[in-house]
Amino acid sequence: MDTKNKLAGLIGKALVVISLSGLASVSLMAWWSPREVMALVGEQLTNTDSISSIRGIYGGVGIFIVAVLGFLWRIGLKLVLQFLAIFWLLYGASRIVTWIIDGPLGTFGRQWLIIELLLGVSCLMVCARIGKTSHAQIAKQNAGG
Repeated sequence: MDTKNKLAGLIGKALVVISLSGLASVSLMAWWSPREVMALVGEQLTNTDSISSIRGIYGGVGIFIVAVLGFLWRIGLKLVLQFLAIFWLLYGASRIVTWIIDGPLGTFGRQWLIIELLLGVSCLMVCARIGKTSHAQIAKQNAGG
C-alpha cells in the first residue's frame, strides 16, 4: 500500500474514533443526565416528558448510532466513513436550515456547524481517497495491516 493510501486509512480511522468518542460521550451524558445536555444550550427540562425525550433521542438513539457505527466499521472503513459523512453533513444542514428559518445561530450553534461541516467534508475526502484503493488493500487496512 502506498504512503498516500496508508495516510488516508489512518486519517479515516482517526475520524471514526473522534466521531465515536464524541457521540458516545454525549449519548452517555444524555442517558444519565439529560438536564446536563440541555444546559449546554441554555435550556432547562422542566417535566418528565421532556427529560425522557432527551434521554431517548440523545441517549438511547445516540447509543444505538454508536453501536451501528462500530458494526459498520467492522464491515469496512469506507462504509463507516460514508455513514459519518452523511450523519455530520445532515447535522450541519439542520443548523443551516435553522439559521435560515429561525434566525442566526448563537455561539454554540455556529461552533458546532463548523465542526460538523469539517467532519463531514473530511469523511468525504477520505472516502474519495480510499475509493482509489483496491478491495484487497481496504480489507488489509481494516485488518490493521
